[in-house]
Amino acid sequence: MAMRTEEAGPSGLASALVAAGALTGDWLPSFEAVPRERFVPDRIWPGIPDGTRQNPLVDRGQDPDAWWEAVYSDIPLTTQWDDGQHLGDALGTTPSSSSSQPRMVFSMLDDLDVGDDHRVLEIGTGTGWNAGLLSHRLGGESVVSVEYDAAVAKAADSRLRDAGLRPLVVVGDGRLGYAACASYDRVIATCSVGTVPSAWVEQTRTGGIIVAPWGTEYGGEAIVRLVVGDDGTASGRFTRSSAFMRLRQQRPVHVPHGAYLKGREWPADGVRSTTALSPAEVGGWVEQFIIGLQVPGAFWTVERYDDGAYTLWTYGTDRQSWASADFEPGASEYEVVQSGPRKLWDETDAAYRWWQKQGQPGFDRFGLTVDSGGEKVWLDSPDNPVAAVN
Repeated sequence: MAMRTEEAGPSGLASALVAAGALTGDWLPSFEAVPRERFVPDRIWPGIPDGTRQNPLVDRGQDPDAWWEAVYSDIPLTTQWDDGQHLGDALGTTPSSSSSQPRMVFSMLDDLDVGDDHRVLEIGTGTGWNAGLLSHRLGGESVVSVEYDAAVAKAADSRLRDAGLRPLVVVGDGRLGYAACASYDRVIATCSVGTVPSAWVEQTRTGGIIVAPWGTEYGGEAIVRLVVGDDGTASGRFTRSSAFMRLRQQRPVHVPHGAYLKGREWPADGVRSTTALSPAEVGGWVEQFIIGLQVPGAFWTVERYDDGAYTLWTYGTDRQSWASADFEPGASEYEVVQSGPRKLWDETDAAYRWWQKQGQPGFDRFGLTVDSGGEKVWLDSPDNPVAAVN
């Protein structure tokens, strides 16, 4: 839930963040010296704490009080839609840049554990606020921030300079890091990834830390804190749930619903069955994370109806397999239809049951190891990898 502040302004937000344990004493001077309002554009779409929905446009020129209240609330603020192609007042299709939720900003900075002599690489400049906080703490000469969108980078650099802060803002592909200034003591990403780019590990010194939102294609996401070893591997635990925009080059591309049914009416060639597992039970953030780990190459959508019922559709990235599970309020059994070489609902059910048998672990019991062979997520220990169910 969002933290309520006693007043709409920096001091009220700071008090709430300190009380929640997100804003620590070593970051408080930077919070005060680098006010969020200097890094928020006039037109914003305020979000909700988990970052998955946006509210209508707030325009500073039309309603400065609402703008100020949104800026100093513990919520993310969408600042761009559809890679800048959406210019209207309404919500766009896909948020593509934002000012992150303050509680998440300072929690991730705490995970980063910077020292006064550290050099930091940031992936995803966005509005520039995070780069500004780091620059105030470490000095601009110690901070490199990479932003793919040239217009976003230019605006952020202008805000930073107006605030008297001078990090190096680079327009480039965040997957590549920025080798010209490597190596780094710390790397932090303000966009989510499904695969940690090898350049981030290679450009981080031994013992250095990488903090990034990591999530599966199916859904569910959390902040991972990796420590780079002298053998070139990086490993560490997840620290908390998160909901960031995906690194643009790692956004999944999905074919439409009709491609799976091949022009036929549902249930097409699907096989009917029933399940005692409610579709509602697999919709939580941790549950999605677990299913994504054990049911790779799958994603979902929901089709909702007026009476509270809905259909959970699961699709395989093989572009052949699909499953539908019908939720009805008050029901104890739910109709399932599956088609294709994979039985996606059966896989989903198996993943959920596995999670139950492990005691329904939260994100903090999971970790990630990145090495030359790829990535593996593990439960409790690196020698206990989480395997796919199929």
